[in-house]
Amino acid sequence: MPEKNKNKSSITDVAEKELELLSRHMDVLKTVKEHGPIGIIRLSQMTGQPQHMIRYSLRTLEKDGIIVPSPNGAVVTDKIHETLGTLEETLDDFTKMVQDLKKKLK
Repeated sequence: MPEKNKNKSSITDVAEKELELLSRHMDVLKTVKEHGPIGIIRLSQMTGQPQHMIRYSLRTLEKDGIIVPSPNGAVVTDKIHETLGTLEETLDDFTKMVQDLKKKLK
């Protein structure tokens, strides 16, 4: 993320926090995909995120059916490919939305 701006408004702060959350979920998902089965402690070490944040991301991804717990740690489900495609499309949409918002500032 870019350097923090002390003069940000609450609306930009909310947007940044949501993007940071999405980024963390994506980091956790990528790590589970590449290294699963994997547990919370190892995920925390590999991503540099605190364990409580990893737990939240795992619960979110599990609720969405993208990962499942196993006796040896989290693993991805067959839904991973669909999810990654959807994420890529959504990020493309975000890019266009950001470009449109920037045009409105001029």
